[in-house]
Amino acid sequence: QVQLVESGGGLVQAGDSLRLSCAASGRTFSSYAMGWFRQAPGKEREFVAAISGSAFRTTYADSVKGRFTISRDNAKNTMYLQMNDLKFEDTAVYYCAARLATSDTLYYLSLTYQTWGQGTQVTVSS
Repeated sequence: QVQLVESGGGLVQAGDSLRLSCAASGRTFSSYAMGWFRQAPGKEREFVAAISGSAFRTTYADSVKGRFTISRDNAKNTMYLQMNDLKFEDTAVYYCAARLATSDTLYYLSLTYQTWGQGTQVTVSS
């Protein structure tokens, strides 16, 4: 089972950029579909972006489309979330998630993911 550790969060101003990283243990990282989710205070965890094991397929929540970019480097066992033009409403704890995938599939639902990181705080001041 893969283990995940997020990093890269912080306090930024609106309009700034941040890049989150999700480092995974294990030798079969490319066998895992990956996703980013976030949870703001008092709100449910929500989908942000997902990427297939090969990295060929990606998808985004409408709220971040055009501003965020998900990517992965399977040689480094690491997934990234480049966040540009950050807004106050992007403030949340960001989690990365993984699940074994038998095909190059994308997963949107948090319940379908098997492994989660501990989360990294992103705070955007207006």
